[in-house]
Amino acid sequence: MAPPFPFALSNSPPLNLRMHVQERVNRAERQFQSLPEHHQLLLPGVLPNLARIRRSVDHNQEVLQAIVLNSVHMFENMEYGEEDDLRKVGTSSTFDMDKLKSTIKQFVRDWSEAGQAERDSCYLPLIQEIQRLFPSNKCDVSKVSVLVPGAGLGRLAWEIARLGYACQGNEWSFFMLFSSNFVLNRCEKVNSMTLYPWIHQFSNNKRSSDQTRPISFPDVNPQSLPLNSDFSMVAGDFQEVYTEPNTWDCVATCFFIDTAHNVIDYVETIWNILKPGGVWINLGPLLYHFENMANELSIELSYEDVRAAILKYGFHLEVERESVPTTYTENDQSMLKYLYDCVFFVARKPDHLYANGFQVVHKNRPEASQRRKSCDSLT
Repeated sequence: MAPPFPFALSNSPPLNLRMHVQERVNRAERQFQSLPEHHQLLLPGVLPNLARIRRSVDHNQEVLQAIVLNSVHMFENMEYGEEDDLRKVGTSSTFDMDKLKSTIKQFVRDWSEAGQAERDSCYLPLIQEIQRLFPSNKCDVSKVSVLVPGAGLGRLAWEIARLGYACQGNEWSFFMLFSSNFVLNRCEKVNSMTLYPWIHQFSNNKRSSDQTRPISFPDVNPQSLPLNSDFSMVAGDFQEVYTEPNTWDCVATCFFIDTAHNVIDYVETIWNILKPGGVWINLGPLLYHFENMANELSIELSYEDVRAAILKYGFHLEVERESVPTTYTENDQSMLKYLYDCVFFVARKPDHLYANGFQVVHKNRPEASQRRKSCDSLT
């Protein structure tokens, strides 16, 4: 099942980030100009900085327009409006704007030089564990199937595929899918694109210029994968797309399991789709996405509870670290930073399974099934 469009292609135009930020800048200007004149004279840099923010959001809006236009006909089962309609802009909810601003910051995390330290702390532990468990000198890594749910803009899945593994990313959010399609399929030149990801942050700036600090992307050529690489991205709800049992050698989740309404559903799905002997590698916190959202089911479990459920389901925990400090889309120049104290674990679905009290030995593990040929697949 495909998620609803944030950019409602058939009826309405792309989200108007420009209007949203311009309204915020207008408010800042009005409030500044309400100060006594002698106070304004003490702050000669305020209005020029607000003018820079206006120019920066105009640029961001142009990039977003390009992302949307390059996503036309990306999905075979969607109906699209005229291209001229996509060039227009419209209003949107605060929720949509928050999602859009978060997606812009994902470009920093996944595809900029500024995000390298964050990728090293979040992605590298998973990649190193995959290499340890499936070493290239002992197995044909091209036959090792790795699934990355909640793939975001696709960098983790891309890095795994670059090492030769057969890797598929899965993402539900169309904000992320449109953006990943753009960077993976339309950006060939290194650092050819620019965004201003921090223009929405009006507090905790050490310098006014930090708010309009640009980042360039992509820091590598996404199309530089080896010709024989097996890399794909699939759109849709993780639990609905991946239902075929005993399919994957490895499921790698990074800042993902807390996106569930009920995290045990994710545990169950991962158990089902892993081959006997397959591994689940996880890194992340438990910042439950649906907590306090009206009319949404949200089960907030402690890691202790999640861990117990994982073990009761039959997984064997082979590696476990309960304190891995990481950040997430961090503004490294901000006066306020959030540090997640994440859990990292490797859980194996054992070769020896039990049914009705009798041991079942899977001597010949099934081959990975054919990739899902969904009409929701990215082109």
